[in-house]
Amino acid sequence: MKNIIVTGGAGFIGSNFVHYVVNNHPEVHVTVLDKLTYAGNRANLAGLPADRVELVVGDICDAELVDKLVQKTDAVVHYAAESHNDNSLKDPSPFIQTNIIGSYTLIEACRKYNVRYHHVSTDEVYGDLPLREDLPGHGEGVGEKFTPETRYNPSSPYSSSKASSDLLVRAWVRSFGLQATISNCSNNYGPYQHIEKFIPRQITNILSGNRPKLYGSGQNVRDWIHTNDHSSAVWAILTKGKIGETYSVSYTHL
Repeated sequence: MKNIIVTGGAGFIGSNFVHYVVNNHPEVHVTVLDKLTYAGNRANLAGLPADRVELVVGDICDAELVDKLVQKTDAVVHYAAESHNDNSLKDPSPFIQTNIIGSYTLIEACRKYNVRYHHVSTDEVYGDLPLREDLPGHGEGVGEKFTPETRYNPSSPYSSSKASSDLLVRAWVRSFGLQATISNCSNNYGPYQHIEKFIPRQITNILSGNRPKLYGSGQNVRDWIHTNDHSSAVWAILTKGKIGETYSVSYTHL
């Protein structure tokens, strides 16, 4: 695998994957396709070698651009997404456009040129984990986790749009032989994360002298993984995963 496209590669999780590939797989050239909305930042790719990483500013819904890029690559790793639940409640339309139409545009191009495709999704397609009766650190385990067999139960425009794109990929594998895998990952933390996200927001609240915000009664469960661990998992799935399979990527509860 010599050439890959990483959609959303200037965003938080995508840029961490680009750094991972550059640092661990020197034979691979990466084309980053990113619209550079508020969530994408050129600075996230700063310092990466220009002969190994190319940034193409564009929209994954642009079928002509996607077709031109995909025909020249070995694989597409699809991170690009509208991904903030609160924003999706205010205006669902960008989520429908990017997460569903954009994913459709990519898998159609990959089907046309028989290009390997990996679809990065979220465990939010499964809905909510049960409230914890125990608390972390009390020695009573980590509670329930989602698996690829968990029934989809999305509860927001964001998670519904991601669930829709997952199902498109599954259907294209079965109907058209798309060379695809899916991973549903838990919440990520690490370098380049936007300040709007939960952990950065709590840290900046503390640094600013503001009291961190607690959601609910403190029994809500979120699963967290560092972006480096997520990146290594995605690379393993991309290079060793079974076509048509869905993989859960998670680490520990907080």
